[in-house]
Amino acid sequence: MQAVSRRLVQRPLAGEASIYSSSSLRSLYGVSNHLNGTDNRRYSSSLATKGVGHLARKGTGGRSSVSGIVATVFGATGFLGRYLVQQLAKMGSQVLVPFRGSEDSPRHLKLMGDLGQVVPMKFDPRDEDSIKAVMAKANVVINLIGREYETRNFSFEDANHHIAEKLALVAKEHGGIMRYIQVSCLGASASSPSRMLRAKAAAEEAVLNALPEATVMRPATMIGTEDRILNPWSMFVKKYGFLPLIGGGTTKFQPVYVVDVAAAIVAALKDDGSSMGKTYELGGPDVFTTQELAEIMYDMIREWPRYVKLPFPIAKAMAAPRDFMVNKVPFPLPSPQIFNLDQINALTTDTLVSDKALKFQDLDLVPHKLKGYPVEFLIQYRKGGPNFGSTVSEKIPTDFYP
Repeated sequence: MQAVSRRLVQRPLAGEASIYSSSSLRSLYGVSNHLNGTDNRRYSSSLATKGVGHLARKGTGGRSSVSGIVATVFGATGFLGRYLVQQLAKMGSQVLVPFRGSEDSPRHLKLMGDLGQVVPMKFDPRDEDSIKAVMAKANVVINLIGREYETRNFSFEDANHHIAEKLALVAKEHGGIMRYIQVSCLGASASSPSRMLRAKAAAEEAVLNALPEATVMRPATMIGTEDRILNPWSMFVKKYGFLPLIGGGTTKFQPVYVVDVAAAIVAALKDDGSSMGKTYELGGPDVFTTQELAEIMYDMIREWPRYVKLPFPIAKAMAAPRDFMVNKVPFPLPSPQIFNLDQINALTTDTLVSDKALKFQDLDLVPHKLKGYPVEFLIQYRKGGPNFGSTVSEKIPTDFYP
């Protein structure tokens, strides 16, 4: 660790910048000078001008091969992280997984690659030295860190903006980072009614100011086995027998399958550099209202739809106490599920992919339809068991109790 620290604190002389920034990668991967973007005057950061496809590879593909990618994936222990790590490891990449808290947090990720391929590394997002340590051997950095609610330790701005800015600045100083991908949110805007989306927009600006060649991904609401929309809805229905439709269920959005988002990130890494400096809006192929998505959920859990339509003012009043108390009490509060004030604010506007935005098709990908396999995980919420019924007409009756 002392050797790593000494190497990180060294600073090159002005005339030695291009040699210093590329020497470590040339020795490891045989990258030639003309492929290293640090000596290209058109770029103000230290990112390379090409993708990672030119790095030295070994093997025919798969987990036992070497893709040439050594990726530090911040936020890998979250929802999207597990799918991204799986796809990176599957193609023979080494994945460094920074984590904080329990040693068990990244344990499930180690099974996704060969021995030593997925490396958990403890770090503190507020400690610059620990960030440098987990980036030291990487040539790719992917930031997935984000939070849709506040805690006593991390505000919206801390989790979604300030950490992203710090990671980008450290990556710029690194000198050997060839690709940087910032994962934001669809709808991120400085004028959004949501504090999280405003913080995400500020993070995008900060990252691009530090690294103009960074790639920004803006996924819509993600659907998958561990998602934070259909799972809370299903648990609420299972417990209370109805679903509250905030704002009447008329808000439109484009939910996307989480595996497709991970595939888009990997596709951007594997290209020839054409995705560098660009922003992609990753929405699903279909537009749903909140009520239409709830109908898909009800159909999969095989229960008769029951709704209570809540106007926005009432829903906000129900969600406000947690936000008010989060920094007032000396203990952590439960994570909000359906009644999340910031998400309720976000629901006051439609969140759709803009017509002129770069999409999945620009990465040669076709996203999955939401109906079918992407929502099959909801069978676990069927009151009659996973195999109860087979058609809509065989939904569980209203007077059935397990």
